[in-house]
Amino acid sequence: MRLFENMEEVLLVGSVILFLSIFAGKAGYRFGLPSLLLFLGVGMLFGCDGLGIQFSSPSVAQFIGMLALTIILFSGGMDTKVREIRPVAAPGVILATVGVLMTIFVTGSFIYWMFGFFDRFVTLTYPEALLLAAVMSSTDSASVFSILRSKGVFLKERLRPTLELESGSNDPMAYMMTLVLISYIQGDGTNISSSAWLLVVQLSVGAIMGYLLGRAAVWLLNHISLENESLYSILVLAMAFFIFSFTTVIKGNGYLAVYIAGLVVGNMKIVHKKSLGTFMEGFTWLWQIVMFLTLGLLVNPHELPPVAAPSILVALFMMLFARPISVFLCLLPFKGFSVRGKLYVSWVGLRGAVPIIFATYPVIAGIEHASMFFNIVFFITILSLLIQGTTVTSAARWLKLEDEPERQDEFGIELPDEIKSAMSEIELTSEVLAHGNRLMQLSLPDHTLAVMVKRDGRYFIPKGNTELKENDRLLVISDNDEALLNAYESLGVKDYTLKKN
Repeated sequence: MRLFENMEEVLLVGSVILFLSIFAGKAGYRFGLPSLLLFLGVGMLFGCDGLGIQFSSPSVAQFIGMLALTIILFSGGMDTKVREIRPVAAPGVILATVGVLMTIFVTGSFIYWMFGFFDRFVTLTYPEALLLAAVMSSTDSASVFSILRSKGVFLKERLRPTLELESGSNDPMAYMMTLVLISYIQGDGTNISSSAWLLVVQLSVGAIMGYLLGRAAVWLLNHISLENESLYSILVLAMAFFIFSFTTVIKGNGYLAVYIAGLVVGNMKIVHKKSLGTFMEGFTWLWQIVMFLTLGLLVNPHELPPVAAPSILVALFMMLFARPISVFLCLLPFKGFSVRGKLYVSWVGLRGAVPIIFATYPVIAGIEHASMFFNIVFFITILSLLIQGTTVTSAARWLKLEDEPERQDEFGIELPDEIKSAMSEIELTSEVLAHGNRLMQLSLPDHTLAVMVKRDGRYFIPKGNTELKENDRLLVISDNDEALLNAYESLGVKDYTLKKN
């Protein structure tokens, strides 16, 4: 059936799908559902078994996924603070590398046994079982963070940066293992030693090029001096795509390179940093929606029931055995994680869009049973999001891993990196006002300015004789943060934030 007579109809349907996806995402926040699940659902609704949009090109879906992952990983790197992940760098990297390998071999062994044990299932070779496991080995913690943030849940034991680092850096290992196993199954002369060497080379080249090209990107942003500020956003996109593609061309891992480059760019001084961050966040969400919708359109829902039995068994095994085994073994040398923390890390190993994208590689390569692999991965992703994604918040509470929320800035003001002053927000209490209820009566140090007051949702600029009231929020900028903290102590200020460039 021909659905579209002209391009205007394509744009109309596309805009409607985007609207529905955004509203679905909003509903997901409210009910604790991962946005990914709802985006996939919208795609399936408009697909061949729904409203009839015909889309059956794994290569196009793979290309869209590659573009989306490049942007998502680069933006994720930009948003990750090195000072937060530095204390958990070792466990995060081990989870993203050794943990992925453990998950592949444990899950692959189970799949091989299961398909051989049940007569109703097709028979898989051990490399084919490992390939199916490799495709599913990457986790998607982005959905976890969106749920935690929407519900106002904060985690103890540095669990958030650990999960953030793992989710941002485990895709390359899963990607490499998928390609290596496809080559092995196709009989391209790949063996264990050459595969191991290929992994080392690709990851090493990816890490080195990511750092070097990230530094080059920072230099270019700070020295190009574009007259039109909007062009900086386009320049960042161009650099992200260049870093990924160039690294891939020289036989490095492009996904690792683009993530590390994002880390470098996001943690160094660059011009228009705030506006670039805002642009990348919005553009990332756009490509996430496009990617999820594409994957939802690609699947044929009527093909999912026949693979329900093996999918459920594999999903439960990964949730209850494979993921916990890899997490507990990988975190065994590290003392900063309690048993409850390890259990939580095990539970939030969600499967997301990346495994579905990786599942298109066997299809394009013409691997036997590739279509079945794709449907199993899709089914397991839905199960993972339904079971694990909806219990992220309750699991944190049940394991008593909730932490006190960080105080949010009331004014939403950020100083440029070039300004070396400290910016602070304080809440005025009766104890503070006992020293005087006029601004001039507060003993603030030299080179310190009280620049704004928030009272009952209103903002105004104070003067020296401005009368201050209890529960007022005061924005202060100072060139001497040590003297400012000493003044807070003498005034009895206990509720404050302090940001220093």
